[in-house]
Amino acid sequence: MAEKILIVDDEKPIVDSIKYTLYREGYDVVVSYDGEDALEKFKKENPDLIILDIMLPKLSGLEVCRIIRRTSNVPIIMLTAKGEDMDRVIGLELGADDYVPKPFSMRELVARIKAVLRRAKLPITSTKTKEKLEFDDVVIDVVGRIVTKRGKPIDLSPKEFDLLVTLAENEGRVMSREYLLSHVWGEDFYGDDRTVDVHIRWLREKLEDDPSNPKYIQTVRGIGYILRS
Repeated sequence: MAEKILIVDDEKPIVDSIKYTLYREGYDVVVSYDGEDALEKFKKENPDLIILDIMLPKLSGLEVCRIIRRTSNVPIIMLTAKGEDMDRVIGLELGADDYVPKPFSMRELVARIKAVLRRAKLPITSTKTKEKLEFDDVVIDVVGRIVTKRGKPIDLSPKEFDLLVTLAENEGRVMSREYLLSHVWGEDFYGDDRTVDVHIRWLREKLEDDPSNPKYIQTVRGIGYILRS
């Protein structure tokens, strides 16, 4: 069965061009032109991947991404205007899997779609194969993908969770940004290592009592991060 892709963009020529290209690549395609309709199509069509523009009528792409991430880990590739670095960072913070700045080549977009879908199919691997990880008062249920601190649940995005698991599995070891990017986002991720810094900051906001003076996730200058209990 062909994989289904939902295209969300209010510029019809762009939608038509992407749709035609993806049809030729063998994908099943669903389209939407505004944020509210995109959520309806997402619920109805259950796509395997979403191409999501940030600037949309009725509901922005960032808000659509935020709402979808409450219930689903479906891969999301965000389309951003050239030079809109802040939108790109926010999209990654909200759980987008990749971003493509406009204007883009269809060849590049197809390559990224294939890479993201390939990563989504990879099994979750663990160096210690533990079902539960603990450090101090934080407990990670690896199988259930639940994190609690002092018994209270902590709401993490999919990438935040995977990043925390990787750090916890390697507690006491310095993890380079390059390693974390490759291990959590995949070796064929097109982004840069600022993505790791952004997600570390958000993890600290959620886990640390004092995020500006982190107790658990500490920076190793010039290298990366280390988790200490």
